[in-house]
Amino acid sequence: MPNERLRAALAAGGFTYDTLAQKVNVDPKSVERWVNKDRVPRRQTAMRAAEVLGEDVHALWPALRQPRKARSMSPELVAVYTQRADLPIASYVQLFGQAREHLDILVYAGVFLHEGWPRLNDLLAQRAGEGCSVRIAVGDADSPNVQQRGAEERFGHGIESRCRLALLHYRPLIAVPGVELRTHATTLYNSIYRADDQMLVNGHVWGVNAYGAPVWHLRRAEDGGLFDTYASSFDAVWNTAQPVEEG
Repeated sequence: MPNERLRAALAAGGFTYDTLAQKVNVDPKSVERWVNKDRVPRRQTAMRAAEVLGEDVHALWPALRQPRKARSMSPELVAVYTQRADLPIASYVQLFGQAREHLDILVYAGVFLHEGWPRLNDLLAQRAGEGCSVRIAVGDADSPNVQQRGAEERFGHGIESRCRLALLHYRPLIAVPGVELRTHATTLYNSIYRADDQMLVNGHVWGVNAYGAPVWHLRRAEDGGLFDTYASSFDAVWNTAQPVEEG
């Protein structure tokens, strides 16, 4: 399966297989295999490539840090990132850009998406215009659960204001056919970013802001697996959420 983190890093840096190969002194076909077949280069080569791309070598190739057998724990686990901050915004843009049938976003605020990609609404509207179902659930700023999260993360009222800001960012999409926007008041255990059969799940850790918590990249491979667990969780929250009306 492809190495999506590496693909995103190449795109973000404006590299092709050829240009990265020249920088790292390998055959372009080797770079292509790193991306499309998730081949892991030798450690020294991987370190040179990561330095050129400005990325963490272990974020690009987790296998260099984890025991080999750990990679087969779940066929749906593509990668694990120590912190959300390790993922460039290009990873989310690429994920959403691939969506054809389902694009789901579940957050309390997640304003880093609009801050990092101001044209996010254009991308979501484009996906919806091509027949993709777009569902966005943001936190209800007046919810006790949102306020509790602010206290737990030592973020105070900041999280409530960010929930309101997120709603302002997404509100222009209400009039776009195929896009649904809702607010939810649930305890959010994970933020979810789904595009068809791929998903980024940002776990939440008590006392830690979401940007410092881990993210796992999933690709659906079986019924009842990790992917389906989180997809069902999204649906359960969605069914409790309140639609945001125009005006």
